[in-house]
Amino acid sequence: MSRVIYPGSFDPVTYGHLDVIKRSAAMFDEVIVGILSNNAKNPLFSIGERKEMLEMAVKDFDNVKVITFEGLLIDYMKKHDISVIVRGLRAVTDFEYELQIAQSNRKVSRDTIDTVFLTTSIEYAYLSSSIVKEYARYGTDVTDFVPDFVAKKLKEKLL
Repeated sequence: MSRVIYPGSFDPVTYGHLDVIKRSAAMFDEVIVGILSNNAKNPLFSIGERKEMLEMAVKDFDNVKVITFEGLLIDYMKKHDISVIVRGLRAVTDFEYELQIAQSNRKVSRDTIDTVFLTTSIEYAYLSSSIVKEYARYGTDVTDFVPDFVAKKLKEKLL
């Protein structure tokens, strides 16, 4: 059985994230979407809210599970016997950063963890959670970027 983890903060989940999840779900037996509790970031949504939104967004995928975790991703992976990370790439700048992380994870895990990169579908190449939050903060309709229920939560949170 092939199991992968797609980690991120998902603050909030966007159609770009969902594109990577959908494509991963078609390639692997099980996709675990791991929401990182990262103290270095100041998220708009609590980890519980992010988990709830992601669970709603992936409810139609039988092979996708949403979890939360703290600490190092590679520690979670070792504990749960996962050896592959999925990451989405929007641009060259993403690749440079993600390659460094992938190589570090491989080194620290003693070559037991690999990273698979999926280039973002062209219609989502510009999209990020930060952009969505910025538009939502000023009352712009963000339903082209996120599911309706996420847009509603953004509006409740920001306006």
